[in-house]
Amino acid sequence: MYLVLIAWFYVALMMAVAEATSPVGSVLGAVFTFLLYGVLPMGVVGYIMGSPARRRARKAQEAQTQALSAAPDAHGETPCDAVAPVRKEG
Repeated sequence: MYLVLIAWFYVALMMAVAEATSPVGSVLGAVFTFLLYGVLPMGVVGYIMGSPARRRARKAQEAQTQALSAAPDAHGETPCDAVAPVRKEG
């Protein structure tokens, strides 16, 4: 995944350098070339390609939280309220 992003970053950087050093190019054009052909597409592709990893991490966190909340205490019983709440009768 990261190899594709690094390669695209390199290509976009070389395009920007070529435009900046060209006799008819400008530095402003090179900056826009790098942003629109490099940073924006790399951000979108990186976000899309990283979604399965984020989903796995979220599920693992939820499983860990659920396992900790349902874990038995030192006596082998699940945690609960030790004393039932008492209401005042009015």
